[in-house]
Amino acid sequence: MIADIPYSEIKIGDSAEISKTISETDVYNFAGICGDFNPLHVDEEFASKTPFKKRIAHGMLGASLISTLLGTTLPGKNTIYMEQNLKFKAPVYLGDTITAKVEVIELIEEKYIAKLKTEAYNQAGEIVIDGQATVMKKP
Repeated sequence: MIADIPYSEIKIGDSAEISKTISETDVYNFAGICGDFNPLHVDEEFASKTPFKKRIAHGMLGASLISTLLGTTLPGKNTIYMEQNLKFKAPVYLGDTITAKVEVIELIEEKYIAKLKTEAYNQAGEIVIDGQATVMKKP
């Protein structure tokens, strides 16, 4: 079910999170959708010779969990994603469970805009993505 939080009910400090374990299928499907078949993502032998020592997921695959939260949970339905900055702080390996979290940090009421802190963590609690999103939630 997709949430539909009215702008008037959004408060600073509101937050939401979602977790997903990143599978090999997720990586291949994402590569097929975006066309990024960098061997770092899809070739174990190649990846074993990199500083990561094994394959890593696309950074934007992890970041897509943030988009999922904004469009389905907070604020949810009828949210317009306007801006996102991201810092990829650590790799996401296949099999990692990533928890994405968004938190409202600013409201610009006359424009129906919300700014949210965006983060993603792995199962060890290590931050893998840090950033900020700007969304509009029309009444």
